[in-house]
Amino acid sequence: MYPSSINDLIESFKMLPGIGEKTAERLCFSILDMEDENVEFFSESLKQIKEKIHRCPNCNSITENDICDICVDTTREKSLCVVEDIKSVFLFEKMGVFKGYYHVLDGLISPIDGINPEDIGLEKLMDRIKKDKYQEIIFAFKPSIEGETTSLYIKKILSDTDIKITQLASGLPMGADIEYIDSLTLERALSDRKEIG
Repeated sequence: MYPSSINDLIESFKMLPGIGEKTAERLCFSILDMEDENVEFFSESLKQIKEKIHRCPNCNSITENDICDICVDTTREKSLCVVEDIKSVFLFEKMGVFKGYYHVLDGLISPIDGINPEDIGLEKLMDRIKKDKYQEIIFAFKPSIEGETTSLYIKKILSDTDIKITQLASGLPMGADIEYIDSLTLERALSDRKEIG
């Protein structure tokens, strides 16, 4: 129906989560109506994100530098917030209520989905905890069976240490992704965090 270049762009947009045929067509025609310099900027931005962005070797978040800005900031508190995905780091940073460091896992333990402890990068987390001497470890996972399983597993590994281990307070809806929870609820869950018993 469309020229092949338009079809290719529509198919490209459909690769993005939540983008169906109609939305992809609308986005494609929006680009056709853009000024040339805006199309150039858009195209260059896509290219740059793949060339420049990589995982921080320390915390597993993303950065354009050798090590991310948070990890190199020596003024932060000696607490470590362990999250399940990169977006959570930026969510907490936007709120501005947490002043410590972060560590991003490669997901959560879920035996039913074939995701075991060795699949989520726990070895890197444990090495970091031993090396950096944190006073508190905070688990900021979505309230779910997978989040609970991961929290309890890590706590068991750390049971012979004297590090305070806490998790976000209840009040977060069960099964909800952290990124969809409003900032006030998330801020309260962080400030009212409780020790894992």
